Amino acid sequence: MKKLFTLFAISAVALGSCRETKTETKEVIREVEVGTPEKTDNEGILERAAKKVDKEVNEEIDKTIDEIGND
Repeated sequence: MKKLFTLFAISAVALGSCRETKTETKEVIREVEVGTPEKTDNEGILERAAKKVDKEVNEEIDKTIDEIGND
């Protein structure tokens, strides 16, 4: 019984001493401004695709006009 009590006392001291240490944490708060890049065009994907197609069609029309003008 003495051995059991002694073992219990030693383990209580060992575990108790481990729990006494406190870890201090510091809370750091940083304020950061988050900005979104501003779009100059408020066009959607369809408008941009249409502009691209229009440009290609206009180039083809200009080529055919040049060919007709050379005759």
